[in-house]
Amino acid sequence: MYPKNTWYVACTPDEIASKPLGRQICGEKMVFYRGLDDQVVAVEDFCPHRGAPLSLGYVENGQLVCGYHGLTMGADGKTVSMPGQRVRGFPCNKTFAAVERYGFIWVWPGDQAKADAELIPHLEWAVSDQWAYGGGLFHIGCDYRLMIDNLMDLTHETYVHASSIGQKEIDETAPATHVEGDEVITARHMQNIMAPPFWRMALRGNNLADDVPVDRWQICRFTPPSHVLIEVGVAHAGHGGYHADPRYKASSIVVDFITPESDTSIWYFWGMARNFNPHDQALTDSIREGQGKIFSEDLEMLERQQQNLLKYPERNLLKLNIDAGGVQSRKIIERLIAQEQASAPALIATAQ
Repeated sequence: MYPKNTWYVACTPDEIASKPLGRQICGEKMVFYRGLDDQVVAVEDFCPHRGAPLSLGYVENGQLVCGYHGLTMGADGKTVSMPGQRVRGFPCNKTFAAVERYGFIWVWPGDQAKADAELIPHLEWAVSDQWAYGGGLFHIGCDYRLMIDNLMDLTHETYVHASSIGQKEIDETAPATHVEGDEVITARHMQNIMAPPFWRMALRGNNLADDVPVDRWQICRFTPPSHVLIEVGVAHAGHGGYHADPRYKASSIVVDFITPESDTSIWYFWGMARNFNPHDQALTDSIREGQGKIFSEDLEMLERQQQNLLKYPERNLLKLNIDAGGVQSRKIIERLIAQEQASAPALIATAQ
C-alpha cells in the first residue's frame, strides 16, 4: 500500500524527449508524452479500441497516436479520431496531473481533484546556479518502504559499501532520531576520523587535503510520500563540523525520490546535489559515477531481502535503535494511507 493523493517523480524530461514513455506508478499504467505547446501529458496507457499500450505509439501534432491501429487520443483522454472509423463516442481514458519542475516530471496518481502543484516540495538546489546536480534511475524489485528503511539507517554503509563510504566509526556512533510534523530526521555526527575513499575524492574536488582527520555528518530527512534527502559531508577536524566554513569542507545533499511501481517494485531516482565547485562538470561526472556504483551495491541486498520477506511472511522482524528513522517514517505513511481510505467515498450495495 502507498499514499496516492500526493506527488511522485514519474520520469526525467530526457525520457520523453523522442517518444512516449510507458510507466506503472502506484499500480497505475500511465503513458507520458509532450502534447501541445510542449506540455507534459499523462494518460492511462490503454487504447480503448483493442487494449494496446498507447506508449508503443507516437506523438503527432501534440496528440498521441496508437501504434496498433492509429487511434488518436487527446490530452483530455478523449478519442479524437481513427482512420476510416467513427470513434468519438469511445469512453474516456483516465488522465493524471503531471507537472515538469526541478528537472523532473511529477505525477499525482490519486484523486485528480486534489492535485495541487503547490504541494510539490521546493528544491532550492535545483534552481540555484550555486549548486550542481547529477543523478540516475534504477528499477528495483522491492517494496518502497524497504528502500526508505535503507536510507534512514545508514549503519549498513559499513558493510554494504565498505570500499567507498563505509567505515567502522558509523557503527560506533549512535544516530539520533526525532519527528517534526510529517518529517523524520535521523542524524549521525562523527568526530576526528579519517575520511573513506568517496569522501577523500570529494575533498580533493574542493581543493582540500584528503589525508587529515575530518568531522563527518549524515542527516537523513524523510518527507511523505517517499522522499529522502540526506545532508552528508566532511570537514577538516576542528573547524566546526557540519557548521564549518565552506573553505574547510565538502558537503552535499543525497537526493532519493522513491516511486512505487507495485507492492514489490520501485523506480528509484537517485542523485547528489553539491554546492562546491558547481561549474566543474568533470567533478559532477566523477561524483555521479561514484554514487552510481555505491547505490548499485544496494540492489541485490534489497531484492533478496524482498524475496525472503515474501517467502517467510510469518516471520517477525526485530527493531533496534538504529531502525528508529524507518519505523517513524512508516508510521507517517500508515497514517496518510488511513486518512485517504477514510475520506474515500463509500460504495453502497444495491439489491439486484
